Order: sequence, then structure tokens, then C-alpha cells
Amino acid sequence: MKRGCNIPTSTRTLAGLSFLLVLASCSGPQSGGTPDPNLPPPDNAVAQVNQTIIYNAAVQREALAQGVIEEGGRLQADTPEFERIVEEMIDQRLLALEARRRGLQNTPEAQRRLAAAEERILGNILLETEIAARVTEETAQRLYSEQTELSRPGEQIRARHILVDSREDADAIIGLTNDGRDFAELAVQYSTDIATRVQGGDLGYFSRDGVLPEISALAFSSEEGEVAGPVQTDSGWHILYIVDRRSPESPPFEEMRSSIIRFLTFETISGLVDQLRAAARIEKIAPDPAPPETLVVEPADAPEADAPADLQE
Repeated sequence: MKRGCNIPTSTRTLAGLSFLLVLASCSGPQSGGTPDPNLPPPDNAVAQVNQTIIYNAAVQREALAQGVIEEGGRLQADTPEFERIVEEMIDQRLLALEARRRGLQNTPEAQRRLAAAEERILGNILLETEIAARVTEETAQRLYSEQTELSRPGEQIRARHILVDSREDADAIIGLTNDGRDFAELAVQYSTDIATRVQGGDLGYFSRDGVLPEISALAFSSEEGEVAGPVQTDSGWHILYIVDRRSPESPPFEEMRSSIIRFLTFETISGLVDQLRAAARIEKIAPDPAPPETLVVEPADAPEADAPADLQE
């Protein structure tokens, strides 16, 4: 069954899955590691901090996370932004190395936060694996073809019309067109359709279902440049002049590619998360309520004593 590119709009989907989508786009191979001291730095290394390497791929992910580049973009190494991000990552690496030297990674707080980071990284790796398998040029092209077929604009016709009250009047006007009279001028002179008369009866472009069925049937069975009719509707008798026929083109694939990739990525993440939720036993546990605040009652001020009688006025 063919599908439409309608992005889900539930709160959980938009808030939660959009967050996962950002994580997936920003994740990838880790930025550091201890290289073999006997080997030169790899080609995609941009800095070495003591015995660890900062890779270009990590710089690109950080640039994406900071909004410096868009998804699919690339930050060039000779730009000030690239240099700034590298310097920031060097500082961050130095701080992390110093924290390890002090053994801070072994504290309970560090272990909790490292476990949370590991959870995010593993989740991102799973998302990347699914996206790499499902979001391909082939699937994007196939979805484009499906959607183009589903939403292909139908043929449109531009026509002028003259509306009159009787068949006799309509036949007389057709006779005038056969004598070479200009259709637009005849519309201005004879048409009772106030809305289009001053425009020479111009109806503009319309599709098969954009006008009355009688008008549509006559127009789409006529040739460009033909005077057709008359045909009767509840409004009266219509004569048509077919000005033009066109079949609007769908946007090319390259113009739609980024939107299709985003949709497929979103759909992949949404489907995976929904599948995992359906298979899991999930129970939300309300946190313990906060203890009530202790009400501190300030002692009332003692009433002021009357002044001694000898001091009273």
C-alpha cells in the first residue's frame, strides 16, 4: 500500500523522536582514543593531545551539534570556525585527561553520568545502524516515485466562457465567433456572468473537479483554440473558448531529496521506537513527594510598655 509523507504530530513523537533524530545526526565514531605510539597519526586526525587523538569526524559532529553546519554539510579545515571548534575540543580533552589523572571517573556521581552517556551512545549507534540500512538513495528514489504518482497534478485547462440566458442567444454568439469575432470582446458585450465578463470571460486554469461537471466535461473533451458548446447549467447556457492546456510538472527529485531523507529518517526512528515500546514492559513510577516545608512561626513582638508617668506629657 502506498503511503503519504505525513509527519506524525503526537507530542511524544515530535518531542521525543525529534530529540533522537538530533542525537542520531550528531553521533558517530568516538572522538578520542589512545593511538599506537609507533604509528604516525591517522590521516583524518586534526590534533594529538598527549597520547590521544582528536579526529576530523568528531569536529564535524561538534559543528553539526553547534549549528555551524547543516545535516549533510561539511566544515572546511581552513575556516575560523573549524579552528575554534578544534581549540574547544583540545581544552575539553585536557580537562578530561586531568579528571582521569585525579581518579574522578571512579566517583559515584561520575559513574552515574558515564553510564547515562554510554546509554545515549549505544542508542545512537543502534539508530545509525537502522538508518544506514533503511535510508538509502534507492529507498528515497522509490518513495519519490510513489509520491509523485499519488500527487501528480492532473491536466489543467484555461478557458474563457460566455454565459447567456437561452439556447438561441448561445447559438447566435457561436455564429459570431464563426464569423471571426473576438471571443473576449463578445464576452464583455454579451455575457451575463458579472464576475468574469470584464476579464473577457477568463476562467483561469482549472482542473477536472475545479468547475461544474457540465463545464468540466465540455472543456476536457475540447481542443485548444476551439469554441465549444453550448452546454446548459442551472445558471444558463455556456459557450467556452479553450485558451490553453497544461500538465504541471512535479518538483525534481534533487529538489525534494533532503525532505525525503528527513522523512525516511524520522519514519525509521519512529518505527523502531514504537516496536521496542510495544515489546517492552514499561511502568512509570512517580517520584516520592517532597517533604512538606517546615513552617517557622516568628514570635510576636512584645507590646511596648507605657512610658513612666513622669515622662508622659
